[in-house]
Amino acid sequence: MNDAVKSSSETRRQFLLRCSKAGLSVAAACSVGYCFYEPSDPKPTDKKERNITLPDYSIQGKKRKIAVATGSDRIKTVNMGFKALGGIESFIQKGDHVLVKVNAAFATPPVLSATTNPELVGEVVRLCLKAGAEKVKVTDNPINDPASCFALTGIESAAKTAGAEVYLPKNSYFKPITVEGAELIKDWPLLFHPFKGVNKVIGISPVKDHHRSGASMAMKNWYGILGGRRNVFHQDIHNIIKELAMMVKPTLVILDGTVTMMTNGPTGGSLSDLKQTDTMIISTDQVAADSFGATLLGKNANELPFIKKAQEAGVGSADFKSLNPIMVSTG
Repeated sequence: MNDAVKSSSETRRQFLLRCSKAGLSVAAACSVGYCFYEPSDPKPTDKKERNITLPDYSIQGKKRKIAVATGSDRIKTVNMGFKALGGIESFIQKGDHVLVKVNAAFATPPVLSATTNPELVGEVVRLCLKAGAEKVKVTDNPINDPASCFALTGIESAAKTAGAEVYLPKNSYFKPITVEGAELIKDWPLLFHPFKGVNKVIGISPVKDHHRSGASMAMKNWYGILGGRRNVFHQDIHNIIKELAMMVKPTLVILDGTVTMMTNGPTGGSLSDLKQTDTMIISTDQVAADSFGATLLGKNANELPFIKKAQEAGVGSADFKSLNPIMVSTG
């Protein structure tokens, strides 16, 4: 291992140690300060306003793929996962405008694994730009105060340092959307502005327990681009996850199971909720990704109704084995 790599590894370890020592107390203070945050985004919109639609961002004509890389270093596993799928150049080309949808829902430090890991975000942004992307955007509509969430999770700093533009939600960024065949997402405000001009979409999310749906993974991650009083959808959680997957057809998803939140999800709050599972999943099929991710939680697809519902809606395959997963290891 050369000096540059050693230095990089030491820097990452130091970053995590700082988070673990200082981040927990910061998280506790901020969770109190922002637990009553109410987004200012619009309520369900007037049907007189023209509904927008999202295009299909998947790469047409390509066979659905999934790679599973094992190892404790996210930078190594995400790179190895992309290499197994033919390189990020198989998905991102010169001139592309890429939107990276992260999970920045809570104002908590990355050590708690309730949000997308900032180092992973930064690496994916760098890889996209290295592949020739003209622009990379990063966005989410957090549950807590957006500015605090993007700051405390480390996502804003990591994304900007890597060369991305960060889009925090504003009222003017939302437009109504109706998903064809949906029962829930009808004339509902969507964080549309960051999608403008975009031709590739990547979702990056952690693997987490969820007290209502049983799991929060790749498909649930799209919940973060809805506006309005979206908490009403939790009354029909499995169908809203299905419709979210119907709404967004991504280029690929990255499901980070390096550390999995096994209990008290989706917020967690304690290191005792976490388990080191050392797995990175990259797939063009978000249903298959979630099906594999369920195994990290000690579950299977049959225990998570939204997976079967998404498959029945034609979104993807619940049988990840049918995609012949490419298994690689940094070991």
